[in-house]
This record gives sequence, structure tokens and C-alpha cells, in this order.
Amino acid sequence: MTKLGEPVSGEILTIRDSLRKVLEKYQIEDIDAESVVTGKDFLMKIWNLIVAVPLGIAIIDNNMPPLTLSNIFYEIGLMQAYGKETLVIKTKEAKVPSDFVRTEYIEYGQKFEDKMDKFFNTFFELPKYYDSMANELEKNPLLAIDYLRRAYLIAGDSSYRDKAEEIFNESIEGRAKNSVEALLAKF
Repeated sequence: MTKLGEPVSGEILTIRDSLRKVLEKYQIEDIDAESVVTGKDFLMKIWNLIVAVPLGIAIIDNNMPPLTLSNIFYEIGLMQAYGKETLVIKTKEAKVPSDFVRTEYIEYGQKFEDKMDKFFNTFFELPKYYDSMANELEKNPLLAIDYLRRAYLIAGDSSYRDKAEEIFNESIEGRAKNSVEALLAKF
């Protein structure tokens, strides 16, 4: 999530290039709103991308127009509401909105790659945490399935999907094929 339409600052382009190198190292695909063309509603496209990914990375700088920053932080809010991991990368001068002042971010500069490595080391530990949370949620199968979906999106391990289906089959009998529970378990 960043400014995509012209003009894009040289600093944002530099950060994106550095970020792409880090993402390639971890075999993570770089996707933004320009990566997909649907010919449909732009906000629906953003929502579909948010639902499909485990992590959203926002890149901001102090030269971004307020409307662009509003869009970026709206998308971060959507991601967080859907339980997605988020990361803000900012230039030194960039200011974050007051609701995000306590949010940990990575400032672009020296040791950027080292900081990103630390972030991804933590990020790739999350599936184990999500799996353990799902195990503890015996009385809340929907949340357990959601945690397993998050683990699957990060790790790609189909055992998380299998476990979610098992929870669904054991816990929620007689639900319609298009119930929320059934849709959630079909990730």
C-alpha cells in the first residue's frame, strides 16, 4: 500500500526496490492494486486482495497527499479488522496519524534489510502461535478456523486447512452450505 499514481517520489521508488529484494529473499510475491486488473469496482478489488493475503505493507513518506495517506491507513484498518498482519515502512520525516503512534513501524534507512529480516523472523513464527490459539478455542470454532486460515496463508501448510475442516465437521453440524461457518472453513 503506497502511492501508485504519478508522480511517485524517488524515495518511495527506492524503498519499493529495496523491499522487493527482501520479499524475493523470502519468496513473497509483491502485490499492489496495480498488479490486478478486474474492470470492476476498485474498492472491491482492494478488499479481495486484502482477504487473500496474510500481510499488508504500507510505505509512506512526508510528500504524500493527505488523500493518499487516508486511503493507505483505511486499507491498513481493513487489514487489521480482518486479522491480517500489517507493517508500516516510513521515511524519517513522515508522520503517522495519532491512532498509529504506538504502532511499531520500520523507518527506511540504514539497516533496513536487517530490520526487515527481524520482522520476517517474527512473522514466520506466527503460524505456530495461530495453531496453538486454535487449539485453545474449543468453544469458539469460528475463531479457531480463522486462526488456522491465518496460519495457512503465512505458511502454506495444508495441514492447517485440514485441521480447520475437521473443526468445522466436528463442531458445526447441520449448517447450510453457504453459512458463514462453511464459507470460513473453505479457505
